[in-house]
Amino acid sequence: MYGGHITDNWDRRTNSTYLVVLIKPKIMEGMNMTLAPGFKSPNPEKFNREAYMQYVEEKLPIETPAMFGLHANAEIGYLTNFGEKLFTTIQACSGGSGGGGGAKKDAEVKMLIEKFLGELPPAYNMIDINTRAKDRSPYVVVCLQECERMNTLTGTIRLSLEELNAGMLGQLNMTDDMELLATSLYLNQQPALWVKYAYFSQKNLMSWFEDLLARIMQLDDYCEELIAPISLWISGLFNPMSYLTAIMQVTSRSTGLPLDNMVL
Repeated sequence: MYGGHITDNWDRRTNSTYLVVLIKPKIMEGMNMTLAPGFKSPNPEKFNREAYMQYVEEKLPIETPAMFGLHANAEIGYLTNFGEKLFTTIQACSGGSGGGGGAKKDAEVKMLIEKFLGELPPAYNMIDINTRAKDRSPYVVVCLQECERMNTLTGTIRLSLEELNAGMLGQLNMTDDMELLATSLYLNQQPALWVKYAYFSQKNLMSWFEDLLARIMQLDDYCEELIAPISLWISGLFNPMSYLTAIMQVTSRSTGLPLDNMVL
């Protein structure tokens, strides 16, 4: 957390500051210099090397940013990651893998399979959309790309859920991917198979699915009109940058100015 090798001038400056603060003659003068909050230097007249090392091992307080002259916020990242890992581990260990726990897990997974399959809209009819898209303007191209990516995602979700359902009913052999999917559903986590084809999101599974349905609703309106929406939830697209590029392309064509001169 506090570094490793000295790799640049800022590292050198930081380490030099530590040395100036800590390496002082007073340490060896038996003055019990405070080296860190709650930790004074041992008296060198009463300690040999072994006792000195033992004193440090026993008396050194728990590491905190304040010991290194840093603000308490310096360990926010470490504490956040530690907390997330701890609670993820606890969540993964809960419920057990047999008896009542296993039955509860199977029941919840089946309920989620029914919910997701029941609420997941059908795939976009790309043949129909392409037939209606006579003018391939940049906005239409973005819409087609978004529909294709959404079809890939929803198709993956639907197929994986149907296979898992068949596996739980004994109609198919349970594979490792099915087991992982069932565990993710039970723990309210985004399944890795879905994440592979989805957009970046750190939401839990239920919130993520609600977000997915909202994105599909916006895309429904977009592909119905095949024109630039009056109002757009831009982060609701798979590739928001493509829409920004489309704005510059349309502006460039309408004004006759070079695309390289377009900025947002």
